[in-house]
Parts: sequence; C-alpha cells; structure tokens
Amino acid sequence: QLRPVESGGGLVQAGGSLRLSCAASGRALSNNARGWFRQTPGAEREFVAAVNWGTGTTYYADSVKGRFTISRDIAKDTMYLQMNSLKPEDTAVYYCAASSYVEALRQGSVAHWGQGTQVTVSS
Repeated sequence: QLRPVESGGGLVQAGGSLRLSCAASGRALSNNARGWFRQTPGAEREFVAAVNWGTGTTYYADSVKGRFTISRDIAKDTMYLQMNSLKPEDTAVYYCAASSYVEALRQGSVAHWGQGTQVTVSS
C-alpha cells in the first residue's frame, strides 16, 4: 500500500509561483481521484483542487480558481499543482490525497494522505 509523497513547497514572494508534485499510483491504490488540500494552524483542512485520474477532469475551490492548475502525468504516476499569483493567504501546509470518488475526496473522505509540504507566501 503506497502513501502519496509531496514535494515542491517553499518560500515565495506574493505574486510568485510554485509547483507542487505528488508521487503516488492511483491504480495501485485502487483510487480514481487525487487532489490537494491545505491547512493552517487551528483551521479545518480545506479542499483546493482535484483530478479524475482516468478522465483528467479537474475541479477547483473558488478561492484558487484561475490561479492554480492541477494536472497529472499518467506515465509518472505523478500529480502537480501549479500555483500562480500566490497570495499571503495561500500560506498553508499542502497535502495530496487520494480517494475512490472525486466527490468523496472533495468533501474530505480521503483514503490516503501525504505528509504535507509547507508553502509560505511573503507579502
């Protein structure tokens, strides 16, 4: 049983960009949905974006729509989150996740969580 592994977090100035990666086999995990969540101290873990691994259909939280892009590389079993026009309020620990259904993942019913990667946006 594989656990998703995130990378690519770091410190960036407001308006800058980062790209997060999450390596995990959706097929090996028997999950058709993968996505990203974020969390700040004292807050609930928040849905950011998701992708249907089979079809490539994407879903976004309103707060990141137009700025973030989720994508997948099937050959590499890797998911990406391209984050542009970053704002200080995007600062959080970002987690990749996998689940059986996109809607289940969207609502936080997650089968597998990554360990998280810190994204810090300075004003």
